[in-house]
Amino acid sequence: MIPKELFKKIRKLEIRTRGLVNNVFGGEYHSRFKGQGMEFAEVRPYHIGDDIRSIDWNVSARTGETYVKVFEEEREQTVMLAVDISGSEDFGSSSKFKREIAAEICAIVAFSAIKNNDKVGLLLFSDEVELFVPPEKGRRHALRIIRDLYAHEANSRGTSLGVAFGHLLHVLRRRSIVLVISDFLDSGFEKPMKALARRHDTVIVQLIDPREESIPAIGLVELTDAETGETVVVDTSSDRVREWVSDAAFARHAELDELFRRNRVDRVAIRTDESYLEPLVEFFRRRTRAR
Repeated sequence: MIPKELFKKIRKLEIRTRGLVNNVFGGEYHSRFKGQGMEFAEVRPYHIGDDIRSIDWNVSARTGETYVKVFEEEREQTVMLAVDISGSEDFGSSSKFKREIAAEICAIVAFSAIKNNDKVGLLLFSDEVELFVPPEKGRRHALRIIRDLYAHEANSRGTSLGVAFGHLLHVLRRRSIVLVISDFLDSGFEKPMKALARRHDTVIVQLIDPREESIPAIGLVELTDAETGETVVVDTSSDRVREWVSDAAFARHAELDELFRRNRVDRVAIRTDESYLEPLVEFFRRRTRAR
């Protein structure tokens, strides 16, 4: 039984998301993900002009006549939403936490997939696999995914992107579209990410909060690591401290940019203090033009 307040939140998000899908985002999704491969449809008799490479030699040998294989574009896609629900996702210096923004992005993609008659699945992870929902079609399934995004309580506060990538490699047999939504405050995940990107169309959605890039000068502040629980006292009035925070964030972004570029993984950056819609639409338009 879904609690009344959660039901209202899900229903409100569904109504808002459906409007965005119908008026803004759905067309961009369809253009980018309308089909990326060819699948076997049938065999038929050979006609003059057919490519001899399409001849089905087994059928031809059995029938004594020449037959060719006919292929058609794949229409049905599988979309996998891999969402980080570690401790750092329960943070946001603006109006919403990272996890709330991730849920809204997932809702838009899920309803876009359903509208396109695609399957959509969900992986929630921390430093372990928290929840896996196999890909399915339909509105009821999309609502189940949104419910899990809001309702699931993480067993662990840590982060391991490597665990998430490894699990996806194990469970996804067919080439899929994988959206990985995280703040990427982790390391040591390049190898499994590279393996995942070789087999699946992998898109990184990086959530960035402005307080992770700069801090205001407000004196002594007690800061707690959301994942480890470690607490330190920081003098934010120190120019050296504020510069260190900015330099560390800049270096981290540069490192991730190089990591994704080196492994040919596309990334879209979403800031918690700005609208996520424009960066997403622009990203998919850019991918459509590139395709």
